[in-house]
Amino acid sequence: MATDSTMVRIAEAVQLHHGQGQREAARRLFAEIWDDIGGEQGDPLHVCVLAHSMADVQDDVHEELIWDQRALAAAGLLTDDRVAQAGVPLSVAGLYPSLHLNLADCYRKLGDVGRALEHLQQARAGIGALGDDEYGQLIRSGLERLTQQLAPE
Repeated sequence: MATDSTMVRIAEAVQLHHGQGQREAARRLFAEIWDDIGGEQGDPLHVCVLAHSMADVQDDVHEELIWDQRALAAAGLLTDDRVAQAGVPLSVAGLYPSLHLNLADCYRKLGDVGRALEHLQQARAGIGALGDDEYGQLIRSGLERLTQQLAPE
């Protein structure tokens, strides 16, 4: 359970989107939090998680890609200690499969199969960092779905 107040606010915005279907309200709250944390200059954990979530509420795939790239860049600045301090139940390595899966899907939508396959492979390479819990199953099923979508006809 997240103990970091910014992480709690991000979780509230995620709940608006996924739990209540209020995509626009979630986008507004994410934008407010983004300003509050100082954008890309903020705490890398906040930047990573917020950008990863903000990507999901974009209407334009190019904007979605920019947010996903921000999330991946911020993940490179994280430590397991920082993640644990915020009460996040994953290691930094456990973040990468989902980050790469989202990037792969963006590139698929943009028609860049080569880049999509690169990120799909990176997601697969990190899958061992995930547990056999609901989150791990969600990412694994996303990998399977995207693999099928990228398979040659």
